[in-house]
Amino acid sequence: MRKILFLALALSFPALLFAQGMEQNYKIYDTKKAKIISIDDIIADVKNIDVLFFGEEHNDSTGHYLEMKIFRELQQRYPKTALTLEMFHTDVQPVLDEYLTGAISEKNFVKEARAWNNYKDYKPLIEFAKTNKLPVIGGNAAVRYSNMVTMGGLQALDKLPAASKAFLPPLPIDTATGRYNDKFTETLGGHSMGSMKIYQTQNFWDATMAWSIAKYLQKNKGYKVLQLNGRFHSDERLGTLAQLQKINSKIKIANISAFSADDFNNPDWDKYKVLGDYVIVTNPALKRTF
Repeated sequence: MRKILFLALALSFPALLFAQGMEQNYKIYDTKKAKIISIDDIIADVKNIDVLFFGEEHNDSTGHYLEMKIFRELQQRYPKTALTLEMFHTDVQPVLDEYLTGAISEKNFVKEARAWNNYKDYKPLIEFAKTNKLPVIGGNAAVRYSNMVTMGGLQALDKLPAASKAFLPPLPIDTATGRYNDKFTETLGGHSMGSMKIYQTQNFWDATMAWSIAKYLQKNKGYKVLQLNGRFHSDERLGTLAQLQKINSKIKIANISAFSADDFNNPDWDKYKVLGDYVIVTNPALKRTF
């Protein structure tokens, strides 16, 4: 019995040390309460929230660690928790479901679900969902549809057959103006993209992810949803978050903006507070995932 206990402690000790080490590499700020908080505080707040957006930088190792930590703790506090992802597309939902139920191999899943090249960063989330029988929803539009919009505008989607439109939000899709448009232009550096409809494609992604979340919640009352996306899609409560609010203003939403910050040791919270309900700055000294 002692040998078994010793082995269990030995196996868990490295993971405990890793977790303790990671605690030193992020800081969480509640912009409404204007104070530093913990993950536990966010989890408690979700009692009054339907959808928690986690806006990530795709190559931030600390951000990926926190996504897994939040997902695990959400499931423990709220067993009816679902995960929605920018990283998988609506048309591969059957493949996702097949893998989650153990019907297909991981090799086939990764290939046929068109997993991102950095799937290793999201694999812990998928495996946790699989083990605990939690729903995972592929929320984004397939690249072939995005390419259609980029080259021909949103109206190009009208050409699709009905079976294909089943993977898309209701058409026509409205494009956000004002701050989101300005921010998009600023990010591109003001350079002209010629005839390419890049901004319409951005709105198409946002609308598809918002529709995927809203559709799931409509069919699954009482669920909490953790939505993962690049932070541009939800910072300042714009993008996907704003599109979701358009679809259903009654959905209660909070958003996290997580990013590597050069001022990590002494963050300028006043500068960052516009980004989200919770701002997480991570240590820029840590190695990026790619």
